[in-house]
Amino acid sequence: MTVQEMTKRRHKVAIMNAVHDLPVLVARDLGFFKDEGLDVEFVTTPGMAQVTTSHTVKFDSVFDRPLDSAYNEGGIDQYRMCEWGIMKRAVEANCEGRRGRRIVALGASMSKFAIATSRDSNIYAPEMLKNREIAVTPNNGSHFTTLKMMEGFLAQEHVRTTNAGTMVKRLEALKQGKVAAVSLMEPWISVAQKQGLRILIESHSTRSEAASDELDGPTLAAMFRAQAHAVEVLEKDPTPFIHYFVAETGGLLDAKDFQTWRLLHAPPQPYTRERFDDEYNWTVKWNMTVPGATYENTVDNRAWR
Repeated sequence: MTVQEMTKRRHKVAIMNAVHDLPVLVARDLGFFKDEGLDVEFVTTPGMAQVTTSHTVKFDSVFDRPLDSAYNEGGIDQYRMCEWGIMKRAVEANCEGRRGRRIVALGASMSKFAIATSRDSNIYAPEMLKNREIAVTPNNGSHFTTLKMMEGFLAQEHVRTTNAGTMVKRLEALKQGKVAAVSLMEPWISVAQKQGLRILIESHSTRSEAASDELDGPTLAAMFRAQAHAVEVLEKDPTPFIHYFVAETGGLLDAKDFQTWRLLHAPPQPYTRERFDDEYNWTVKWNMTVPGATYENTVDNRAWR
């Protein structure tokens, strides 16, 4: 009996930006989910890395964003995004009585982010961004990772972030002098390099996997095995899948210009109590989520039980 037969349900998995979801895309394309006995419906939602994205985001409306709205309405059952974004949504959904979700794994993609400025600026190091605005996506990976990178150089009160829209729009804002720097993820770091921008600092950024209670442990375990198999493929040679990144730029990047060395993946793994304590307390410190959550009501490593 397959896992799918046990659950009697077709599972809906979100796909957004390639930098976050590449193992899922590879596992889908190479049939690894089917090999695990899963019948998965893949639901594409707009992401800030896609040149075609038209939606805007507001600081106080994460649950109104396309992926979150789809989840809240039952359109998807499982998704991944930056570790702290998942933390915020899992904690605050409980507080607000929304459709429940738990952190069910540390995800497979260690997405690369970078802070860039214009080549002719007088900013040459992260600490030179003191009280200067950095364009990010509020409450998403570029926001959290920017804070993580900058707090090693500046006191919390001197780090300034602002919303300038999608990756392509924030690059336009930088060229127009509306912001001092921009936070980018791949493939837009490669685009920035191609355009001659100055990269100040970059870092990998962990994903977390979130799921509804409808997905049981064996189902999640099968999903994560499929992703782990995809990671093995990507670690050997990611170039057959670079087209996903190139497509997101709408012609601004050729495959030869994409920096594959920035890609980093690992098999999904349990989300530990120590990691929860460290990352949740950090998120609360930056006033990015509400206090009072516990490991027990936020995390469920049922895929490993």
